[in-house]
Amino acid sequence: MYDKDSRILILGSFPSVKSREQHFFYGHKQNRFWRVVAQVFDCAVPESIEQKREMLLTHHVAVWDVIASCEITGSSDASIRDVIPNDLSVILSQADIQAIYTNGGKAQELYRKYIFPVNGREAVSLPSTSPANAGYSLQRLVEAWKVIKIN
Repeated sequence: MYDKDSRILILGSFPSVKSREQHFFYGHKQNRFWRVVAQVFDCAVPESIEQKREMLLTHHVAVWDVIASCEITGSSDASIRDVIPNDLSVILSQADIQAIYTNGGKAQELYRKYIFPVNGREAVSLPSTSPANAGYSLQRLVEAWKVIKIN
């Protein structure tokens, strides 16, 4: 999800079962992605897919995943195997992406393994917004994620 004005790219590992069902990013109600990003940009938490899309594009944020396809059990990142990475050249050639961020350690690990060798662009790892990352409160996530805010 991006447009030509996107400046920030946030990459997840692979969509959860709920996200795959909704055909949009961070579809699980317990995932804190939308609450975190809304607080970073000081706006209302989007409810509909259209509102989510509008919030991201308004703030020049592109969202995608490191993995195009894989074998996965449910939504468990730990079970990911037989990875086929996404081709980020599509976004990188059409938008002036100034910074790339990964949402969580697994996304960073996969980025380093599959994408960095191809494009040579560093990605900053941010703490996962997944409910499995119980060690981070919402406020702590917001503080860490403030780096995505561009002027």
